[in-house]
Amino acid sequence: MLDIGFSKILVIAALALIVLGPDKLPQVARTIGRWAGRARAMARQFRDQLETETESLNLNVKLTPTAAPEPTTATAATAASATTATAPPAAAPAPAASPPPADARAHDRGE
Repeated sequence: MLDIGFSKILVIAALALIVLGPDKLPQVARTIGRWAGRARAMARQFRDQLETETESLNLNVKLTPTAAPEPTTATAATAASATTATAPPAAAPAPAASPPPADARAHDRGE
């Protein structure tokens, strides 16, 4: 994510000490630490809630029957005869377009 090394953190800390001063720096560091902790807690809670919902959806999918009821022999025979009787004939492939004669192309160019 962010390429922040130890040397960059030291530079930021030194600038913060210069800008804020030694009196306010501990208070600001505590406040930033609290915000970061709250953000991490909210992210963890959100992730846990998503995992819980995903698991409950997976359980619901596993509990519902997926197989359709088997058709009776009379309806299976009717369905089989209907599909074979109403199958459309195979379409013939379209003929490939042939290029125009050479003299026609010369005529189009104005020769």
